[in-house]
Amino acid sequence: MELANGTTVQEFILLGFRVGQQERFLLLIFFTILYVLTLAENFIIIALVLLDAHLARLPMYILLSHFSWLEMCYVSTTVPRMIFDLSSPQGISSFRDCFLQFYLLFSLGTTEDLFLSAMALDRYLAICHPLHYPQIMSTNFCCVLVAACWVLGFTAFVVPVTLMSRLSFCGPNIIDHFLCDAGPLLSLACPPLGVAPLLCQILVNIFLLGNVLFVALSYSTVILTLMKPSFEGSRRKAFSTISFHLVVVTLFYGSVGAMYIIPDGENQSEVTKAVTLFYTSITPFLNPMIYCLRNDQVKEALGRFQRRKCYGEPSADGSTL
Repeated sequence: MELANGTTVQEFILLGFRVGQQERFLLLIFFTILYVLTLAENFIIIALVLLDAHLARLPMYILLSHFSWLEMCYVSTTVPRMIFDLSSPQGISSFRDCFLQFYLLFSLGTTEDLFLSAMALDRYLAICHPLHYPQIMSTNFCCVLVAACWVLGFTAFVVPVTLMSRLSFCGPNIIDHFLCDAGPLLSLACPPLGVAPLLCQILVNIFLLGNVLFVALSYSTVILTLMKPSFEGSRRKAFSTISFHLVVVTLFYGSVGAMYIIPDGENQSEVTKAVTLFYTSITPFLNPMIYCLRNDQVKEALGRFQRRKCYGEPSADGSTL
């Protein structure tokens, strides 16, 4: 963590977006509104699942409520800091804060990766094994699945992030990005880098490629099952449900996967910023609308909540709000 002249790196300077003052103000307004809407959307999903007895019993919505909480945490890791930097002349982040953001970003991203696989497993069991679904995807198993996603997501990168934080940084301490990510941080580190970069890359490949393969196989099996004559009556509704899931999966894996195919060149950093911005800010805003707010069961739950609020009708468990 020492510069070439012997001084210690205490902070990093985030260059952020290379735009004029007027554009910075417009971006500040845009991301503030986007952040508030994202929190509101995901909060609505969590509140509906907690308040509606019918949704609270369904494993898919237990997973989705945790997924919404995850999205709120994920977007809060990057956007508030980005908004603050847009409002200040220079984005300065302390060494500790920078690596904390890096750890949270990778941990939450890995947890989201695991949740997408958990939801793919839920749809596979519900459609391909409907008779055994209630016994397999019980409330206890669902809770264990949720806990496993959180614990594994937040423990996977403890070692590589710790190793990277102990590297020597020779300077400059300027990061051409709007957040602290692995690539920009490693580009500032002095050799030897040790095993930290390799370990980080191995873990990313294992989680990303492993979950992509699992999700692809799960939904492929689901689609093939739905093509059978026995599903002719319910095929349209089932396809409608998994199509929303596939859109979310495509948005996440498409944007994250694009980071691996960005060509080298003078505009590489700008393309990297655009792709990172998409999966850290835009997809958390789009996911609630795709996953839940266009879902019939969620619409029915909203209707039940409004009726209970206006007329005091009892909920499914007999209580009133």
